[in-house]
Amino acid sequence: MIKYNKPFIIAEAGCNHMGQMDIAKDLIETAAHFCKANAIKFQKRCPKELLTLEQYNAPHPNPANSYGDTYGAHREFLEFDLDQHAQLKKWCEEAGIIYSTSVWDLTSAKEITSLHPQFIKIPSACNTHFEMLQWLCSNYEGEIQLSFGMTTHEEEEQIIQLFEKNGRAKDLILYNCTSGYPVPFKDICLLELTRMKEQYSGRVKAIGFSGHHLGIAVDVAAYTLGAEYIERHYTLDRTWKGTDQAASLEPDGIRKLVRNLNAVHEALTFKDQEVLPIEQVQRDKLKFRKH
Repeated sequence: MIKYNKPFIIAEAGCNHMGQMDIAKDLIETAAHFCKANAIKFQKRCPKELLTLEQYNAPHPNPANSYGDTYGAHREFLEFDLDQHAQLKKWCEEAGIIYSTSVWDLTSAKEITSLHPQFIKIPSACNTHFEMLQWLCSNYEGEIQLSFGMTTHEEEEQIIQLFEKNGRAKDLILYNCTSGYPVPFKDICLLELTRMKEQYSGRVKAIGFSGHHLGIAVDVAAYTLGAEYIERHYTLDRTWKGTDQAASLEPDGIRKLVRNLNAVHEALTFKDQEVLPIEQVQRDKLKFRKH
């Protein structure tokens, strides 16, 4: 018999705080109290480790979204240091929402591990950073969530085998993801969830869906196809400056997503008797009887 676990919904704030702690705090409190999301996720990068010198000193590819004269300066502006992430985690605990962060490099992974979050996310761009994955398997005790955007099937298998070799595959949650901002519906490829369930569900903890599309209808379909974890980019204002803002949901979008997914979870059952009590009342009044 099919059993659907309650959906776990992550509001991915990323860098939509625009480098401002007061906005980050507002994002946390809104996600917790208004949206009722299960978790909020930020990002941690060490730009000098992540970028080549040429990339660091190059201009931002979209100057209108840049917070610095170079791409490196832009990335540095949006970074919170470890003490600030500790504060974000504290605010999350006070608000009653789970804190998490995507880590983009080994230095960031080591720093965030020191905070002992419930889970750490590996973005699609870094899922073949095997040195970082190995370090996390050996040194981080929590759950590891990992997106499969722009990833070949061969790379998927290499990633899972690394976790299996370390006895950590049952701490691994895999996300179906198409890397684009925003992603047109034809490129979401939801049936990849079916493939991932068939190939990997017995080997890892769970399958999820990370969406960069518009609206919230697709997420409900993803849940019914077996994605227990749903992650969506989240902002307070889609018109704000930044690459991810326009591909994000505003608070009312996250709130409706949480409401709709929880309603669908409640509805995804079999009848426990042939005629339900709510139907019996109508049956007694309306059902055809031969006089």
